[in-house]
Amino acid sequence: MDVSLSSWFVILLAAVAANLPFLNERLLGAISLKRPAKSLWLRLFELIILYFIVGGIAYLIESRIGNAFPQRWEFYAITACLFLVLAFPGFVFRYLRKHHA
Repeated sequence: MDVSLSSWFVILLAAVAANLPFLNERLLGAISLKRPAKSLWLRLFELIILYFIVGGIAYLIESRIGNAFPQRWEFYAITACLFLVLAFPGFVFRYLRKHHA
């Protein structure tokens, strides 16, 4: 996998993972819950877990391509904000869109 393709793969994976908590009622998209609906706090906790999963996958891809560069706190602050921006369409779909009955 070349660098350009792997970069687009990580961006697409991040966009899908960021919207996953808002588009379904399962935990991490796989585990069925006994409650009928997830709360906002559970969705945000799931978003944090998915951020670290996507970060781990991105780190593995980067280390397979070549040397994985050490990152400081600025990198994680920027990627966390980007992950939140990518989650915005799912948040709008779940909480801000008018549901017509």
